[in-house]
Amino acid sequence: MFLNLIRTTNKKMIDLIINFIRVILLVVFIAQIQAQQDSRSEGSSKMNVLFIAVDDLRDWVGHMGRYSQAKTPNIDRLAKRGVSFTRAYSSAPLCNPSRISMLTGIAPYRSGVYGNGEKLRDKLPDAVTLMQHFRSSGYFVQGSGKIFHEIGAGDADSWDDYFVPKAKRMEIKRDASLPKSAWVRWGPLDCNDEELLDGKVASWAVSELEKPNKNPFFLACGFTKPHLPWFVPRKYFDLHPLETIKLPPVTKGDLDDVPIFGKKLAMEVYDPSGERNFANQGGDHQNVIANNQWRRAVQAYLATISFVDAQIGRVLDALEKSRYADNTIIILWGDHGWHLGEKEHWRKHALWDVSTRTPLIFSAPDGIAKDQLCQRPVSLIDVYPTLVGLCGLPKRKGLDGQSLKPLLENPKREWDRPVVMTYGFNNHAVQTERWRYIQYYDGGQELYDHDRDPNEWINLARIPEHQKVIRELQGTLLEINQTQKTLFLK
Repeated sequence: MFLNLIRTTNKKMIDLIINFIRVILLVVFIAQIQAQQDSRSEGSSKMNVLFIAVDDLRDWVGHMGRYSQAKTPNIDRLAKRGVSFTRAYSSAPLCNPSRISMLTGIAPYRSGVYGNGEKLRDKLPDAVTLMQHFRSSGYFVQGSGKIFHEIGAGDADSWDDYFVPKAKRMEIKRDASLPKSAWVRWGPLDCNDEELLDGKVASWAVSELEKPNKNPFFLACGFTKPHLPWFVPRKYFDLHPLETIKLPPVTKGDLDDVPIFGKKLAMEVYDPSGERNFANQGGDHQNVIANNQWRRAVQAYLATISFVDAQIGRVLDALEKSRYADNTIIILWGDHGWHLGEKEHWRKHALWDVSTRTPLIFSAPDGIAKDQLCQRPVSLIDVYPTLVGLCGLPKRKGLDGQSLKPLLENPKREWDRPVVMTYGFNNHAVQTERWRYIQYYDGGQELYDHDRDPNEWINLARIPEHQKVIRELQGTLLEINQTQKTLFLK
């Protein structure tokens, strides 16, 4: 009996010890879960958003392989963490209409926002911007730099807080050997990154990521480079020695088969105020060539991309070190492309591939493929519904875009939705996997086969065997043109 008592006592002790260990393990497990939640957004399980805008950034980034001399290590490492769309297109080849369409989800042909002069609330007084939708869903929404067209809030209802940096005015030294008529808005500066506006935007973002937040946040960083002028610290020019610079691919007489209005867009020049002047004198391209500035201009554009890439790197580093590293979606986008002599054209302001193609990258801790390039044509207008879906926000009706979430999960899946781009009333381009069709208000047409002619050197619009393709692509524009006539023609 005594032995049985001992055995019973020992069994009870063992059971107590086992139960005690279980309780300890449960407490440790709960503490770990709580610590993970606290390290994310101070009590919120919602995903944060880091929203990075880059002005006038064409597809010259390293991982996209479009131009081998681009040096963008930070944008490239972001791409490795998610999905990069190699054929992302703006809704318009101009800052204001591109940004307003993306941030409202309403295409230019429905809003009537065609140029840089229109105001969001004049054209779309009742629109709910992407940021407003996040605010109404409990997010703290803040920004800095250039998100809308201007450097500033742009729309007061879209933000809880907006930081407007004040950059130091730099003394610009112009090459005295060049005539005053030479178009030269580039060159190295002897200053630090933090003295320039984009450097200050990056510093602001870094400081915000170091702060605790009780609510999930939407943090928008709007970088102004590589928008003109291309003046950045000298070290970024040194990354791209002038003697190594390769010019973009061009062909002689590229505008010979382009219709009248297309040529007009390509040959436009700008007066000192920055306004377009259609009484052209051969266009910017002739000016650059005549003054032997083509190679220097390409160098300056590359240097400016490297500069903004470094600022993006500072922000990414801060996020990785922060408590929000495991609960933040990152999106990086450019507002449109930029010509550097292709089709004898400079700047944007045209409906060709180079004018409208721009980087678009999504990264998230979960639910998105990693280190993948997506070759499907998509539009920046798809960003609004995509972010809404990724963050689990209520869906919004009346958006012209479509969520890219299926492509983020499987970048190789079928995707047959054409992309439509607009530049002014009744001037449109349609992009599919293979074709780009351009239709101008005066009836002019262009058709390019991207499978055989990715540089868009041969306009096929007048060749009879391609008329069936043109009719199919025109079908995409029938409803769009009818919408414009109903809304905007008196």
